[in-house]
Amino acid sequence: MAMLEIKDLEVSYGMIKAIKGISFEVNQGEIIALIGANGAGKTTILHTITGLVPAHKGEIMFGDVNLTKIKAHKIVGMGMAHVPEGRRVFQQLTVYQNLMMGAYTVKDKKQIADSLEMVYKRFPRLEERKNQVAGTLSGGEQQMLAMGRALMSKPGIILMDEPSMGLSPLYVNEIFDIIREVNSDGTTVLLVEQNAKKALAIANRAYVLETGKIVLSGDAKELMNDDSVKKAYLGE
Repeated sequence: MAMLEIKDLEVSYGMIKAIKGISFEVNQGEIIALIGANGAGKTTILHTITGLVPAHKGEIMFGDVNLTKIKAHKIVGMGMAHVPEGRRVFQQLTVYQNLMMGAYTVKDKKQIADSLEMVYKRFPRLEERKNQVAGTLSGGEQQMLAMGRALMSKPGIILMDEPSMGLSPLYVNEIFDIIREVNSDGTTVLLVEQNAKKALAIANRAYVLETGKIVLSGDAKELMNDDSVKKAYLGE
């Protein structure tokens, strides 16, 4: 059974239908990439899965639970974390305080301590800067903090929205290496990413979106060699 299954999902903003009856699934242990141009509906899908935007029709099955009627804060407690577009760290709080915000659904103090140790091991720079105000970090460091904060809840699946946006090539490579490592440690990843080449290079499977519809899907490596994908998204 799929870990996450989207069935005939429709999402509307007023009279505008943003998502037009899409279906896809994410199996445990996979990295799944959603690629497409700006405005294709990628971010809307993530927001709908995590309860930030209501579904108009369809189902979002997380295991055997339909998420469409569940509040966003409860979804986090069920084992799903979201790294939003633009990082959205708490600018006035320290790195440590930001990480603690990621563990707000966790009641077990030992689990929180273990998670913090794991995050510091994964992101040594965050430990070095744990008392630094988050707003003074570089863009790449803020992205690491957003990812670390999401990992504090020990999610089974993590949704990442444009993690490479606005970063230098050096940081882009580092962020994608970390996504691969997080997945290798057992966390399933649903990745929305403008950098289609990087996303397809680390993904198992991918779905291509155009104006709210899935127009292509399949093995990520095969899609990398698809002529239409090359032309539209890989600049080839």
